[in-house]
Amino acid sequence: MRLRSLYAANYRSLRAIRMDLGGITLFVGENGVGKSNLYRALQLVQAAAGGMLAREIAAEGGMASVLWTGPRRDDGKPVRIRLEVELLDEEQAVAYRYRVEAGLRPPLGAGFAFEPQIKAETFSIVSGARPVVMMKRAGPAIEARDERGRMALYPGQAMLSETAMALLGDAGRFPEIGAFRRLVGGWRFYHGFRSDPASPLRRPCLAVTAPLLDADGGNLAAVFATLVHIREDTVELDRAIAAALGGARLHVPDPDEQARFGLVLPEFPRRIFDPRELSDGQIRFLGLAGALLSYRQPPLIALNEPEASLHPDMLEPLADMIATAGRSSQIWIVTHSERLAAAVARRTGLRPRRVIREDGATSIEGLRLTGALDGEEE
Repeated sequence: MRLRSLYAANYRSLRAIRMDLGGITLFVGENGVGKSNLYRALQLVQAAAGGMLAREIAAEGGMASVLWTGPRRDDGKPVRIRLEVELLDEEQAVAYRYRVEAGLRPPLGAGFAFEPQIKAETFSIVSGARPVVMMKRAGPAIEARDERGRMALYPGQAMLSETAMALLGDAGRFPEIGAFRRLVGGWRFYHGFRSDPASPLRRPCLAVTAPLLDADGGNLAAVFATLVHIREDTVELDRAIAAALGGARLHVPDPDEQARFGLVLPEFPRRIFDPRELSDGQIRFLGLAGALLSYRQPPLIALNEPEASLHPDMLEPLADMIATAGRSSQIWIVTHSERLAAAVARRTGLRPRRVIREDGATSIEGLRLTGALDGEEE
């Protein structure tokens, strides 16, 4: 089941934007146009499904910091962040739609001043001409479709800072809601990797089979060990590392209590370089390799400016890895590198989406109100 569309409104520089999404979606644009807000809006959808929306927004400075600050219509209505996604299963001809709205606490309402409050949620299934609402929420009151197919008031009330999606997804009585929550929870977001001496990428980790890379890259050594010693197939990984790092070769010894790795450089064929000795660009490329070429591919991989700290010669191998991962995962990329965008376009035939700023709002060149780009079929 793939992510078919995203709508975001009133979040930072996103006044109102709707877009259809493909197997690989690449956003390119200058600094400051709001590319990262697109990435972050998708991440907030996952946070809502997992019950972490309030925490994530609070970490950004609270509702007062993340609400749209541009010109507003003076209609007296409070401004709300609104996020919507649609997930589509083409084989089964069924789609899941989820919408969540969050806003500030009313002046006399309960809760902390800048904590986001969930104002409304809707979850629907589309398998015919009309969507079937499975859950709807207004304020603390929640209605959900029961085993007999009837909408009934949920006996518990959600706190104003928690999502009904998370509350009902944990209840065990609503399989479609639980399925949606698991699907979205499987998305992986990589917002750069630390490369300082204490970076998790540079440290050994517990020797536990690792089919996926953690968000901070802390299990990178285990991801490599899983590929080398369990899958026993590192053709794509070896090719990418050799192309990006001047013919270098990955060395992954049999794990004991911990998993480790090193790099063998062609100019020093008898020496294994510890991760602590590698450059920022080298260690970050290895982190991206772990994210894109892991044993098991997540349904969606989102990368925010993956070109950061990489030497220009590493961008072509990075594009190769993205194209490879795109055969089994949906890929979402935000970049300001024209070279990376062009390299990915050559390998995949996709059309990069150019992000611009118009009247203070983030927009995409050629994007229609329907969510399709000019020249694309709807």
